[in-house]
Amino acid sequence: MIEITLIDYISRGLDVPCYAEEPAKPPRSYCIIERTGTFERNCITSATVAVQSYGGTLLEAMELNERLLKLMRRMPERGDISRCALVSSYPFNDTTTKRYRFQAVYEITYFEE
Repeated sequence: MIEITLIDYISRGLDVPCYAEEPAKPPRSYCIIERTGTFERNCITSATVAVQSYGGTLLEAMELNERLLKLMRRMPERGDISRCALVSSYPFNDTTTKRYRFQAVYEITYFEE
């Protein structure tokens, strides 16, 4: 699953926790991965993935998002990822929890066994 790959890659690369869902006790800064769609063409799988970067302040969320954007540019260096294209990146404050966050949406083409 691409989510497992992303959670590991982002957690290691940014040195912040990364989750598939909102944790019960969230830390000050963290990321959440959400696959919003998948498609396959000629036996090659691609997914649309949203990565939400949370911070204790707006600036912290913005800085984490910028670090994420730089990290994701290097993702095709992995053998199982052939393409990682940024679709959009924007402020996406969480009105439910009143937390600052940014969201980056990617189209990722990858290989699964």
